[in-house]
Amino acid sequence: MRKAERLFQIIQILRRSSRPVTSAQLANELEVAQRTIYRDIAHLIGQRVPIDGEAGFGYILDPRYDMPPLMLTPEEIEAVLLGVQMVAKLGDAAITNAARDVIAKIASTIPSELLPFIVEPAVSLKPGEVVNGLMFDTRPLRRAIREGRKMQLDYCAVNGEVTHRIVWPVLLGYADAHCLLIAWCESKQAFRHFRTERILNLEVLEEIIGVSKGKLRQQWMQWRETELSRSRSTP
Repeated sequence: MRKAERLFQIIQILRRSSRPVTSAQLANELEVAQRTIYRDIAHLIGQRVPIDGEAGFGYILDPRYDMPPLMLTPEEIEAVLLGVQMVAKLGDAAITNAARDVIAKIASTIPSELLPFIVEPAVSLKPGEVVNGLMFDTRPLRRAIREGRKMQLDYCAVNGEVTHRIVWPVLLGYADAHCLLIAWCESKQAFRHFRTERILNLEVLEEIIGVSKGKLRQQWMQWRETELSRSRSTP
């Protein structure tokens, strides 16, 4: 790894960590000696990168630091390409198009010598069919989740019964064979998982949920852990 790439990676590692990162951790991830890390940290600080800390304690990057876009590594490009292929298998047209737009933006900004990693990548998923039943337009659902708004659903159960519900959307979950809307259901006063292909109609309401997205997701995760514990304890 060239020094410029290594310096960039050090900044990336510090940026993604919420705790001080030791020189040993940096050296292990970058596969270099600790003394190399010491020199690199000193170089970055000399270039006015706001890194605080010391050997033995660890290093942290000032969260206000705004690093300009830098060169992507081949591994980062390959990771994005694999992600795009995975997304394409979900059959969600809007998400797939967004993922392809990311690749187009990357291709338009990286140096020409990196383009072969996009045109002729070294990684690929096994070819296969797109997941069935995911042609549902998820854009309204994702917008409601982002904006913290309630939704009104007409939902068809397995037995054919259609129910009308007001839900608080939490998350869209993608599985191998289907897509689930995870939400708090007002009528059931509990979290429920709704198969998107069974949603007959939906309307994003103007009413705000009134619970932060983080807290609502935490409550769902606690509910899920409780349900999993019950299922494991059932003989």
